[in-house]
Amino acid sequence: MAYAEAQELGRLLAEHGHVLLTGGYMGSMEAASRGAAEAGGHVIGVTCEDIEQWRPIGANAWVKEEWHKRTLMERLQGLIEGCDAALALPGGPGTLTEIALTWNLMIIGSLSRRPLILIGSGWQNVLDQVYQSFDEYISTTQKELVQFAPDIKTAVKLLDSKS
Repeated sequence: MAYAEAQELGRLLAEHGHVLLTGGYMGSMEAASRGAAEAGGHVIGVTCEDIEQWRPIGANAWVKEEWHKRTLMERLQGLIEGCDAALALPGGPGTLTEIALTWNLMIIGSLSRRPLILIGSGWQNVLDQVYQSFDEYISTTQKELVQFAPDIKTAVKLLDSKS
């Protein structure tokens, strides 16, 4: 299910004229890359030595252009600064790191504002809990930097409305 959803997201993004920039490896990154590539889109994968030393793996077969970095921090910088919009499917600590870092860099103005769209109820539940628990630390203008989409089609519509 998750693979198919990510593949569909990649396909939709490519069909809507977007270049796909992912972490370049397996799982959702591979699925989105595959969907975009099969739809004729351009796929960029940002990979790094740190991950490849931790888990011997290379860029997935659907990556057309690889940005290979030395460290995970350089990879995160490449992913975040290299995109003009960020969409996050359900994921783990790596995805959470990318979301939080993108959001924080936009808050402090180190990164120009861009769509940050979190897909699925999981991310909304997580941030709703953060908002509820730490409301006094997070302003309304900071909350407005994050958008939620219940599904990939809604996410693409939100992205297209910002383009």
